[in-house]
Amino acid sequence: MVTNVTSFGRSGLSDWLVQRVSAVFLLLYVLFLVYVFISKPDMQFQEWQALFANNAVRIFSLIALLSLCAHAWIGMWTIATDYLTTRMLGATANKIRFIFELLCLIALFVYLVWGVQILWSI
Repeated sequence: MVTNVTSFGRSGLSDWLVQRVSAVFLLLYVLFLVYVFISKPDMQFQEWQALFANNAVRIFSLIALLSLCAHAWIGMWTIATDYLTTRMLGATANKIRFIFELLCLIALFVYLVWGVQILWSI
């Protein structure tokens, strides 16, 4: 039996809901970026910097970054609990799964801090 100790949400339903809501935010953000690229195909650095100097775009980008981290964590946790099992890896499965999840959390944390630093340093 898989415990919910390292899961992002409190239950499978919470994880499912966070996964779907974060996917919608990511879709909206990608559509926004596609619109920007199509409307200004020859955008220069100064225009790009001015776009991201707008607080609304920064907040939208931050929500997209948080959504990406939540979405990725739930996906990686699901992969770990589905495929890193004692049936597949033997007695060391719990240690391997813990290390895998820890590395995923560290990477997501680094990406989140780096993304926030990039967004708010302009």
